[in-house]
Amino acid sequence: MVWRRRGCVYHPSRHFACHFKAACHHAGGKRSEMSKIELDTSVARLFAVGFHETSVTDDLMWLIDRGVSAVVLFKRNIEGPEQVAKLCGEIKRRAGRPILIAIDQEGGRVMRRRGKFTDIPTMRDVGRTNDVDLARHVGVVLGRELRAVNIDVNFAPVMDVDTNPANPVIGDRSFGKSPLLVQRMGVAIIQGLQSAGVAACAKHFPGHGDTDSDSHYVLPVLDLSLERLERVELPPFAAAVKAGVATIMTSHVIFKPIDPEFPATMSEKVIGGLLRQRLGFEGVVFSDDLEMRSITEHYGVEQAVIRGLRAGVDLFCVCHNHPLQHRAIDRLIDAVESG
Repeated sequence: MVWRRRGCVYHPSRHFACHFKAACHHAGGKRSEMSKIELDTSVARLFAVGFHETSVTDDLMWLIDRGVSAVVLFKRNIEGPEQVAKLCGEIKRRAGRPILIAIDQEGGRVMRRRGKFTDIPTMRDVGRTNDVDLARHVGVVLGRELRAVNIDVNFAPVMDVDTNPANPVIGDRSFGKSPLLVQRMGVAIIQGLQSAGVAACAKHFPGHGDTDSDSHYVLPVLDLSLERLERVELPPFAAAVKAGVATIMTSHVIFKPIDPEFPATMSEKVIGGLLRQRLGFEGVVFSDDLEMRSITEHYGVEQAVIRGLRAGVDLFCVCHNHPLQHRAIDRLIDAVESG
């Protein structure tokens, strides 16, 4: 399973179109070179969106018709295996084109599914076993159950190192305090997921484990030395890249030694420099949800997508507010048209 940012993207049907290549090409063109519909579709392809019901809604279809590349499911969308399989099938059928369906199914407290699914423990508990084969099996179980209900991407595993006991958001979502442990166990989960036909996502690049605040509510700033980043935060992500992880999700965290002005999601130095050039990642970069307060209260979603596109984000997650999803697409179209 191989995803390429500027080439054809992996999809279980093996017919997934080269959305990102087309989008990047069109986004770099001039208004006169394409119709308004072509531009609208090309920009919409840069978005992954959520919705609020357990069946396909008119609001969701409006976004799909505009051209969004992915739909993100939450607990609010799920009643049980049969229902979610039907929902995913309906989304893909009504889209009439390849479209990705993603979910956060980490284990422990971050499990979106309900009903007759396997109860997966926290990754801290998995890490404590120090059993790579067990971790790989956990990944296989997650992947098989997701594939069985037509889900393509799992926003897991968390590759953050749990170095700060005061961290309110990572904690037991991490495999532990050791970069080597996180690296070994995380790669095993990735291998298990992807062997089952589901794209894994290493998150939250380049690390959210040492913050003492939650980017859902505030904008964390880390003033760590580059030596520290190289020694602790980066090795798990470097290992994930080497193992062929399909996607990586950025963090809404400022890393002052790299870019003191913008969080990773909006930073060309972090995505273009560190992730693409330094680590050599060629897969797909997802943003974390842009409706988190770390973005909305400091930059705004519309500004974040403009800077994020320049930085190298491939798919922007806007997961809750339907009018905001359209405004973000419209704002990016305006930015492309104005050069």
